[in-house]
Amino acid sequence: MHRASLSQGLCPEWAPQDAVLITWPHAASDWCEILPEVEANYLAMATAILRYEPLVVVLPEGQEIGHLFPSDLRARLVEIHLPSNDTWARDYAPLCCLMEGKKRVVDFRFNGWGLKFASNYDNMISRRLHAMGFFAKDAEWCDEQMIVLEGGSIDANSRGEMVTTRRCLTEPNRNIFPEQEAALNSLLLSTLGAQKVIYIEHGAIEGDDTDGHVDTLVRFINDDTLVYVAPTDPNSINYHELKAMEEELLQHEEIKERGYRLLALPDVGTLRDEEGDPLPATYANFLFVNGALLVPTYGVPQDEEALEILRRALPEREIVGVNCRTLTRQHGSLHCATMQFPRGFIASEYLPK
Repeated sequence: MHRASLSQGLCPEWAPQDAVLITWPHAASDWCEILPEVEANYLAMATAILRYEPLVVVLPEGQEIGHLFPSDLRARLVEIHLPSNDTWARDYAPLCCLMEGKKRVVDFRFNGWGLKFASNYDNMISRRLHAMGFFAKDAEWCDEQMIVLEGGSIDANSRGEMVTTRRCLTEPNRNIFPEQEAALNSLLLSTLGAQKVIYIEHGAIEGDDTDGHVDTLVRFINDDTLVYVAPTDPNSINYHELKAMEEELLQHEEIKERGYRLLALPDVGTLRDEEGDPLPATYANFLFVNGALLVPTYGVPQDEEALEILRRALPEREIVGVNCRTLTRQHGSLHCATMQFPRGFIASEYLPK
């Protein structure tokens, strides 16, 4: 079993958690045309999370959802009323890290994935939570609104080692830096304590509108293991791009130098919406919660294979599938819709007694 330990840097997602945050879909969001269907998906996702830990839900003013849950789960639910544009909390919620042994909550700017979508309300959610006293008093608040960075674009272990995709972090509608890579490395070190940043060049899957978020492609499951989406289906529209990414990972000097184990997950295959457009469904978009790993499933034969691979890799955790096919209709999945907060980062008055 790999021990979850916090050292300087972004807190690893497998560390013990206070709670998970989600934003509930509503009629003014892009979910308006399929609202009952996506609410059912959010209810299933929320129920799965609440079985393991508290859940903080951002809701429009006047909306309540506690009645949707049995009493034992309802006791773990925290409802906060704030306006939102969309539900992809991973990308606008703040990031939690340790700097010189001290807790830090970092709020980067969210600009709708490079000015693609409205983001005025979503970009304010972290600051509004801070103003409410949501975060622990001993956690430093770090305002980095001059920098655009989305939570789904990076993934880290507890040694301050981080993986990302170059295509997303260097996209000009987010940030423009001179000497781009050096500037990004310096930024990630100073704000999140990243000791090493590993850039992935390939992995642009069809239907992804984030410019290649790493949380759909390559993820740490412990300090020494990277799981990735493998080219297992020659008929998939993503086969050639995933093949190029796999070859890159296998030959990547920094990955070999650090001795990471590479663990392949199957490709979901080609999923399409009712108009025939491709959907970016992968099994890498999983969520760590206390004692378990929640894994997105899509109602395809590969689901059980992916779950079994992760059961063998993480025998100390329950591996729980959550059907997220509806979420992919707005080009996201389980990890995209959630943000975990490590233990000790949320003020006690906002946690269930």
